[in-house]
Amino acid sequence: MVANVLVQTRKIDKTFTYLVPKQLEDKVKVGSRCLVSFSTQKLEGFIVELKDNFVTDYDLKELIDVIDINPVLNKELLDLGVYLSKKTLCTLTQAYQTMLPSALKAKQGFIVNKKMLIFLIVNKEYEPMTTNEKRIFALLKNNKILLSEANKISAYSVKKLIEQGVFIKKSEESYRLKDDVVDEEKKIILTEEQKEVIKKITFDIFKPYLLHGVTGSGKTEVYMQLINEVLQLNKEALVLVPEISLTPQLVETFKKRFGYKIAILHSHLSNGEKYDEWRRIEKKEVSIVIGARSAIFAPLTNLGIIIIDEEHSSTYKQENIPQYNAIDMALYRCKKNKCPLILGSATPSIESYTRASNGIYTLLKMTKRVNNNMPKVYLVDMKEEMKKRNNIFSSLLKQKIKETLDKKEQIILLLNRRGYSTIVTCKNCGYTMKCQACDIPLTYHLNKGKMICHYCNHEENKLTVCPICQSRDINERGMGTEKLEQEVNKLFPYAKTLRMDVDTTRTKKAHQNIIKAFEKEEYNILIGTQMIAKGLDFPKVTLVGVINADASLAIPDFRSGERTFQLLSQVSGRSGRSALTGEVVIQGFNIDHYSLIKAATNDYIGFYKEEMKIRSILKYPPFYNLSLIKIQGIDSLKCSEEANKIAKYLEDNLKEAIILGPSTGAIPKINNVYFYQIIIKYKDTSKVLESFKFINNKYRNNLISVTIDFNPNRI
Repeated sequence: MVANVLVQTRKIDKTFTYLVPKQLEDKVKVGSRCLVSFSTQKLEGFIVELKDNFVTDYDLKELIDVIDINPVLNKELLDLGVYLSKKTLCTLTQAYQTMLPSALKAKQGFIVNKKMLIFLIVNKEYEPMTTNEKRIFALLKNNKILLSEANKISAYSVKKLIEQGVFIKKSEESYRLKDDVVDEEKKIILTEEQKEVIKKITFDIFKPYLLHGVTGSGKTEVYMQLINEVLQLNKEALVLVPEISLTPQLVETFKKRFGYKIAILHSHLSNGEKYDEWRRIEKKEVSIVIGARSAIFAPLTNLGIIIIDEEHSSTYKQENIPQYNAIDMALYRCKKNKCPLILGSATPSIESYTRASNGIYTLLKMTKRVNNNMPKVYLVDMKEEMKKRNNIFSSLLKQKIKETLDKKEQIILLLNRRGYSTIVTCKNCGYTMKCQACDIPLTYHLNKGKMICHYCNHEENKLTVCPICQSRDINERGMGTEKLEQEVNKLFPYAKTLRMDVDTTRTKKAHQNIIKAFEKEEYNILIGTQMIAKGLDFPKVTLVGVINADASLAIPDFRSGERTFQLLSQVSGRSGRSALTGEVVIQGFNIDHYSLIKAATNDYIGFYKEEMKIRSILKYPPFYNLSLIKIQGIDSLKCSEEANKIAKYLEDNLKEAIILGPSTGAIPKINNVYFYQIIIKYKDTSKVLESFKFINNKYRNNLISVTIDFNPNRI
């Protein structure tokens, strides 16, 4: 018997054939990891094929060992890896490595152990004699007790009881994540729109659906009703959410409904927790998986439905290689499993809504809130407020915050920029402190007392003396969430504020703790970046304020209008989700822009039509496909030369495509690495694919790194 092994090596993307020694024949399985001799090294790899008859005129090396008892990649995941490799032009090794948790990657020397607990099991009848023995026996549950708990009472008594044969020790595996939510009975009354949506979905065929439902229309309830039907068919469900911050609330809601053990997969879990959750799925101990983007690779084998909530979110696209989109992977898996894909959003992406309009997706609509109580939205022109010396809060927002606090209700304030001040400059000569590695202005963070680069995390002490003119007249311009929190505390000293951004959610369970604290009304104002805009449900929130709502329109990207509309619509939807009436105050300097006007009036169709006019004229998606070729390296001149060569090759070979560039990247330098880019617009992917493959292969092992990003998040 021989095994074709995909060896874990960066430079070569092909399989190698190894002889399977007799002693390993019972252990080898397709999808398992193995240890092989490769050149002068011992490397790990994936067994992708086994053959009984293989004739060769040269001697084969033998497999050294098989690492896994059970395969880490099942048949569907092996096929999905091949699809991922072709879809993103990554290597097959990169595809399989990105699909697996760290503990199961082909990575020599990396081990994650199972968490084992030692129990004392009652071995024979015994009447406890001493007080300590009675206390130990009182803690027995199902004739067993944790050794550590018994030792707390009396290690001497435990030792004696073991020696007498009363107890025997037994090790049992314990999962690191605990089920700490109790299921509860709840009578559900569906709205007519929810009933209609559920009725239209079929479960025995592949079909993608776009569920366009306004915020608060009950999309989560629809998801749970559909999952319940899938479970009745003894099938499995996979639910993706865009942000880690949404996971705790969604998991709690699901556990309260189903009472099932649910597996969780996202990047804030430890390696051990991911390993445990992956194996729980493999062992069929769960029927529902909830997670962020990478959960799309969960090893489910009997999928009945995939649900992607907030489908418009850019976080479903991975920025690192392989640059996959979870929606593409979901479409592939649903097609393989002949099951429905539900894409849900109050603000669908332009591309998804176009597919629904063209009949590629089936469009489902929910136009009313469950409570029939849409919030009232106010647009405030900050140009006028500046004349009244209102720099941060308009008179209206200040008034509404005071009224809401007086009513003992809660407030969300959104400012999509973290830190204290965005730019620190010298008033005398205009010097701006920048990151030497990225050439980007450093952002001042008050809590740390440091200037920080948001691209490479380089830190400097705060600028107090200008290095150019020696002036001490230093100016702080711009504002982040940290400064906003300080200003709120000055204006409303009796308010209890809580901040949720990248800086306050670095620690484990930080998201969960912030959400729970606000949910319990320990705080009445939540200040944060875009992570507070989606999916969160707080019944007492009746006011949402948006600071600098139009700031994202200044980003040089064709999707800036779409992203602004989505962010404002989503955060507005956090207000008035219960019986209480909600209000939203949106502040900006460019309030005549259609993105702000349509978000304020909750007019998605109006926004869609405006956006499509511009996209058509400028030949952007969905009218054209778009790809971005990134050229990067430590030598700027060499990068520029290679970028020009690539552009010339594309112009010669892709006559029907529109080639833009090369130009410097949106951020020209990050951590001393220079970036150039070429944008390609085209109608037919099949006509550009061979050229892209040629470029990709040519630069695979080059000092200059070249990556091709299909339908990038940003250009």
